[in-house]
Order: sequence, then structure tokens, then C-alpha cells
Amino acid sequence: MERDGRAGVPGGVGRSRNPYELTDDSPVYVISVAAQLSGLHPQTLRQYDRLGLVSPDRTAGRGRRYSARDIALLRQVQQLSQDEGINLAGIKRIIELENEVAALRAQVAELQQAVEGAAAAMRQREAAVHASYRRDLVPYHEVQQTSALVVWRPKRPE
Repeated sequence: MERDGRAGVPGGVGRSRNPYELTDDSPVYVISVAAQLSGLHPQTLRQYDRLGLVSPDRTAGRGRRYSARDIALLRQVQQLSQDEGINLAGIKRIIELENEVAALRAQVAELQQAVEGAAAAMRQREAAVHASYRRDLVPYHEVQQTSALVVWRPKRPE
């Protein structure tokens, strides 16, 4: 599962955090606690990790540490498997697609902000250009439209 600094995760890139602040992505639960919180057997959690369904962080000694987001994902996997009857390969694909959608939504939001910023900057520049016009040099007169036809004929040499 994606962690801070990767696409689609709130609180990721560009945000400085207190290293002691607990978030939904903070890996704090050992496998036995994560199993209790998710209602699954620890062996099931290990299997899900091997299959890549839920990938908890690891300690220096390679022990698994689950976050609140991992627990919610474990519950979602259980619900899809038991209530919906979806196999683990299907669940993995659903999770991958949900992560991709979240990343794309974040990218769209970022691009929308960039477009809005560029549009605002363009309006400011346009206003500055219009404000810089010297109206005293170019008098403005309303031109009247007529249907008259004017023919010009050069004089012929005599």
C-alpha cells in the first residue's frame, strides 16, 4: 500500500510533518494487534502480505507494523472476500484500481490548481497591459458603418 510521499496519499509530498505525529499511515500495530483489530488470523495477514494485498511497513528486524489505514484495508479485503465472494486476485485488482483512481484524482486536483493559478496570473498580466495603454495618444472615435462604395482612380499622365 502507498505511504506518505507517494501518489494519492493525503499528507504526502510537499508537506512537512512532525515525526512524532500519529497519522492513519503511522505503522504502530504489531501483527497480533492488527489481527485482533481486523478480525482476521495472523496467518491470514501474513498470506495477504505475501500476495501483496496489504503491505505493512517493516521494522529493522523485519517485523511487520500495521497502520490504521492497513487495518481498514484488511477489513475491506475481508468484506469483499466474505460478503461479495470476490477471490483474492480480484480483490488485489480492485485495490490497485482504487489506488490508481486516488492517484489520478490527486493529479487532476493538482492540475486544476495549476490551471487556476495560470489563469489568475494571465488575468493580472492582461489587466497590467490594459492599464499601461496611453489613451491620450490614440483618440477613439466610433466608426459608422455605411454601405457607400468609394472608387479611387489614379490620375493618368497627360
